[in-house]
Amino acid sequence: MMDCLYIVIPAYNESENILEVINGWYPIVEKVGNEDSRLVVIDDGSKDDTYKILKLLAADYNKLIALTKPNSGHGGTVLYGYRYAIEHGADWVFQTDSDGQTNPDEFDGFWEKRHEYDAILGNREERGDGKDRKFIENVVCALLLWIFGVRVKDANAPFRLMKSELVDKYIGKLPKDFNIPNIMFTTYFVYNNEKVLFLPISFKPREKGTNSINFKKIVKIGIKAVGDFRKLRREIDD
Repeated sequence: MMDCLYIVIPAYNESENILEVINGWYPIVEKVGNEDSRLVVIDDGSKDDTYKILKLLAADYNKLIALTKPNSGHGGTVLYGYRYAIEHGADWVFQTDSDGQTNPDEFDGFWEKRHEYDAILGNREERGDGKDRKFIENVVCALLLWIFGVRVKDANAPFRLMKSELVDKYIGKLPKDFNIPNIMFTTYFVYNNEKVLFLPISFKPREKGTNSINFKKIVKIGIKAVGDFRKLRREIDD
């Protein structure tokens, strides 16, 4: 039997990007996986027409699931999408973002490796979103090495294919509104010696719309993350 793939995409105020993003990723669920494969886009309480556009598209695209919920931030929306995929029988969960910075053409290389690994994670060797973001990623990786003793190439890339059962194994360890779940999934996978592969991906600069997370917010999230990392590290030892 063919595998069931759920592509999970969180979206917040992405009316300028969402049509292009859907047109890029929808063909993936049409050509790979079984007939139950779905593209799931979760509107995180957008203030623009993101959800309106999604509903119109879902009327024509039968594999597109358009969901909406109150705003909880990117991390909470990602976790919401993961739980939805698990509850609806996905074998594999793929997550990317709605800002158009990732390339659907690179998905096939991940899908072809799925029988060899339990998780295949993107590695943004070069980042089109600026040196500040690359610096922050380097700091995150240094913190993970310091606190958890894990060495990773890219902790938070929004281009990740994971077995649903592997996500389910660790999702209960995180609060539902956890800001940076993908960082912790990466950490858990590597710390526990799961079968993980990092593959290089491209990462384009944002061309349309406005990034809802500015540098000030990133610093605030990062400060909180240090405390969260320490707490989660203690829980691993318990």
